[in-house]
Amino acid sequence: MIARPNRDAPDLDADDADIAEIEEEEALLPDETEEAAPAPGSVAMGRAAIARAIKHAPNGPGVYRMIGPDGGVLYVGKAKSIKRRIVAYTRPAGLTARIMRMVAATAEMEFVSTGTETEALLLEANLIKQLRPRFNVLLRDDKSFPYILITRDHVSPQITKHRGARNRPGDYYGPFASVWAVNRTINALQKAFLVRSCSDSFYEARTRPCLLFQIKRCAGPCTGEVNHTDYAEYVREARDFLSGKSRAVKEQMAREMQDASEALEFERAAALRDRLAALSAVQGTQGINPRSVEEADVFAIHQEGGATCVQVFFFRTGQNWGNHALYPRADRALEPGEVLESFLAQFYEDKPCPRLILLSHDVAERELLEEALSTRAGHRVEIATPKRGEKRELVEHALQNAREALGRKLAESASQARLLDELGRAFGLDQTPKRIEVYDNSHIMGTNAVGGMIVAGPEGFAKSQYRKFNIRSADLTPGDDYGMMREVLMRRFSRLLRESPKPVVTVATDGNDVADDATGGDQDVTETATSDVTGDAASSAWPDLVLIDGGPGQLKAAQETLAELGVRDVPLVGVAKGPDRDAGRETFYQQGREPFRLEPRDPVLYFVQRLRDEAHRFAIGSHRARRKKDITQSGLQEIPGVGPTRKRALLHHFGTLKAIERASLTDLEGVPGVNAATARAVYDFFHTKPA
Repeated sequence: MIARPNRDAPDLDADDADIAEIEEEEALLPDETEEAAPAPGSVAMGRAAIARAIKHAPNGPGVYRMIGPDGGVLYVGKAKSIKRRIVAYTRPAGLTARIMRMVAATAEMEFVSTGTETEALLLEANLIKQLRPRFNVLLRDDKSFPYILITRDHVSPQITKHRGARNRPGDYYGPFASVWAVNRTINALQKAFLVRSCSDSFYEARTRPCLLFQIKRCAGPCTGEVNHTDYAEYVREARDFLSGKSRAVKEQMAREMQDASEALEFERAAALRDRLAALSAVQGTQGINPRSVEEADVFAIHQEGGATCVQVFFFRTGQNWGNHALYPRADRALEPGEVLESFLAQFYEDKPCPRLILLSHDVAERELLEEALSTRAGHRVEIATPKRGEKRELVEHALQNAREALGRKLAESASQARLLDELGRAFGLDQTPKRIEVYDNSHIMGTNAVGGMIVAGPEGFAKSQYRKFNIRSADLTPGDDYGMMREVLMRRFSRLLRESPKPVVTVATDGNDVADDATGGDQDVTETATSDVTGDAASSAWPDLVLIDGGPGQLKAAQETLAELGVRDVPLVGVAKGPDRDAGRETFYQQGREPFRLEPRDPVLYFVQRLRDEAHRFAIGSHRARRKKDITQSGLQEIPGVGPTRKRALLHHFGTLKAIERASLTDLEGVPGVNAATARAVYDFFHTKPA
């Protein structure tokens, strides 16, 4: 037998004798009688499906997918030899309980051949992120990490923070763990390299240097305070510093300072001294400051209570660019190294990879993972599990953060579970709600109307499940909140009825749950679930409770809309703000009950307020984004009293639309050609609070 450990797969691949034996057994399958046929959903039935697929399986490297009866992908795996790997699934013994459940749910298999095992690993990570199979380790994180961008589409490049698609020409540096870390680094880099951070439109509108030039955080290329050749040198130094050449940049700057001092150019020497001090501040004010690690990502994993936390620290140019905790979905039977190996392949699928990765636990296929990440990154990547020295200290620091983060997460989950249970009792629900949807609308006199839906569950707010609805009905009276609520709920539940006609049924067994028996026998297992039971809000598309931000009118509109669609088993509750819109005095409206309030200090009341406020925040944010887009497209002419002449005057004075939006009434009145009435109209347009 060939020993080859692999995450989420049988411990051993099959040899030639196993393959020949399985192929002989598969040839006899059509002659079996109906009485001898395995029961649907049993381990034997899954093995039979896999045995039928063996004759089509390639011998070379590639990726295989295990498909359930409903066509959903259960598991994605890679192998050096696909045939040898899948034959191992048909053995009557030696499989873990989780793999037996996976085999029992398999109805067919699909294969994709690749040139090498490295290509198979990269394809596997890509497919896992796309298909999100229930039996794989899943990276559950919708966070888009921020980056620093130094542009290349302007004669005077700009330094700015960036998040999202990298469509703008330039050099991207990161990832950073938070926007705070990006802003801190940009502020320090501006002091050291004097690179501008203003927008291009602001740059073009300047006639005199801005405040950043006065406080020595910009060289002032907009008004010619520095020529383009010298400014390009500043930008080059900033790029070198962010690219990992920080030591060379500091040494060069120190030499220039010494030369200026010897030439009696004391002002230039003092400026270089200040820039050098700013660079030292970048590297010296970190919470943990490595001396021997220039560029690395540090990963530490901690498992407790069936949950997993992976803490990652980003170190670039000798700086700590922040840390972030992630909580992948993984079976509790998997070892930390197995989870970490699958996690890394997915994590770097859309992120730049450093030259060094430090881990708290060793991974079985380290060399293969190094080769795959090196291929993707375009440079050599080393993966190490340090045992001593400063690198081990970095790993231990990350591990401590992982323990603490998971502890907080478990405490929050327990608190959230209690709140959900109490919420169910307060609203008379038959069971604890697992998915709560909250709806709110936002508009200004009916313009740019947007409906928002937020989702919460045992894991807290499920932001990947949030949805916004641009109100499209042409026959709505502007400001008709009831009509907007009808449209939002009609669109939401009509789609829900089309895509998920009824709530998903969860796991059912015939009484012999293989999860409790790791002997690897032939127990029958029936899996009727179409999604894994993970406890998060996305496990079912149907809500257990719907909260409407509004009183009896909004509640009646919601009830009529759902009744029209034939949806009658979804609990609806209206949350009306108290007198004078005071928080803590909300009135609740529910069908079959008199209006009621909760006790002022009831934790459930605070919980509902959080849900309502989050829905309000999301709806207002969506409305403002839509309004800003419309303003950008239509210009300031949308404001009454602002024509082309006054628009030019405002833009010439402030530079950008964002600056006009932030301007005070006094500043607006000081613009040449803008009278007090127009200034008031502009100010009110940007500062009127949406409904």
